[in-house]
Amino acid sequence: MSSMHAEREADQDQANLVKAKLDELLVAFPPDKTPPQVFWGAQYDLGLAWVHFPVGLGGLGLSPALNDQVAERLRSVGAPNNFARNPIGIGMGAPTVVTYASRELAERLLRPLFTTEEIWCQLFSEPNAGSDVASLATRAERDGDEWIINGQKVWTTLAHVSSWGMLVTRTEPNVPKHNGLTYFVVDMRSPGVEVRPLRQLTGEAEFNEVYFNGARIPDSQRLGEVGKGWSVAITTLMNERVSLGGNIAPRGSGAIAEAVRVYRESKDQSPARHDELMKLWVRAEVNRLTSFRAGQGRKAGNPGPEGSVGKLASAELNQKIYNFCIDTLGAEGLHYESYEMTRPELAGVGLERGQRGIQKMFLRSRANSIEGGTSEIMRNILGERVLGLPGEPRVDKDLPWNEIPKN
Repeated sequence: MSSMHAEREADQDQANLVKAKLDELLVAFPPDKTPPQVFWGAQYDLGLAWVHFPVGLGGLGLSPALNDQVAERLRSVGAPNNFARNPIGIGMGAPTVVTYASRELAERLLRPLFTTEEIWCQLFSEPNAGSDVASLATRAERDGDEWIINGQKVWTTLAHVSSWGMLVTRTEPNVPKHNGLTYFVVDMRSPGVEVRPLRQLTGEAEFNEVYFNGARIPDSQRLGEVGKGWSVAITTLMNERVSLGGNIAPRGSGAIAEAVRVYRESKDQSPARHDELMKLWVRAEVNRLTSFRAGQGRKAGNPGPEGSVGKLASAELNQKIYNFCIDTLGAEGLHYESYEMTRPELAGVGLERGQRGIQKMFLRSRANSIEGGTSEIMRNILGERVLGLPGEPRVDKDLPWNEIPKN
């Protein structure tokens, strides 16, 4: 038997195992009769949360490509989707935890993360450390088996409903900025953690400021080695870009489906408007297939810089699609029901249907080219790490962090 034939047989065996597990899940827990959190718990216990994760941690130790098989089957039967409820935990937190946490900590964190019983947030950006995250100043000082945290984070999505946060801190100020960082998982309900709302263009306060005033974190909640937090943060960031731009939706779905609906219901169906819609539809399909291709190229482990392709393309395409929708609505597109501040429990990265949703998503999509890394940063990553172009000059790369001029 050739090695290629043996590999194909092994792949088929894995696919058959996933199919059998899915059959077991859907028979025992019919999606239309099972509460969502119960369904997600059963999905996790059967290893169908992330099939490439280890057995006992929501996975089966199989190829990550089989996650598409799970997603497609569950979508086809109308199973509940937990991503909108906990996008940061599922898309970014889980891959980081499974890569760097102890088995004991991973067992504690992953199941309630997947069932959305515990929401997660990301504590990276600071007032003076946005695109250049490695220049962050939030300090962590060791005190026996604990770390004392002082500092401020900003633009923290869903911090007000989160149980856990992914926190990057500075533990060694006397070394170059990338080398002195340490990564923790922090209980957002701990004393010394204060969350304040940041009101957005939509009127919502989905984002927050988070202040740490002597908050304590056990060393057992550290991910990775002391001073090696940048490597852990890169794992989170690469998964963030995939989660924001790499989800493979069905053809013609999502934002472009809403654009088609708006066009069909509008009075402006001129050839020019039709031509504009078709160009957007083609771009949406190209972006979908590009993300699919990138996902197929990922054999195992965490994604690489290629995830920036989908993030960059989807961010700018979303903005163009919602611009088209508002233009097509005409005067109706100018009406927005209320800018009263609310504290949503869902992140605004998903789709809201209907005219009110179109107007809100038009406003919310302005953030798409900033969150998860600006489009300018995405282009730098793709140019340097994918295309091999010369990097931009970085004059502070080798300087100790405490010698770099601060704003």
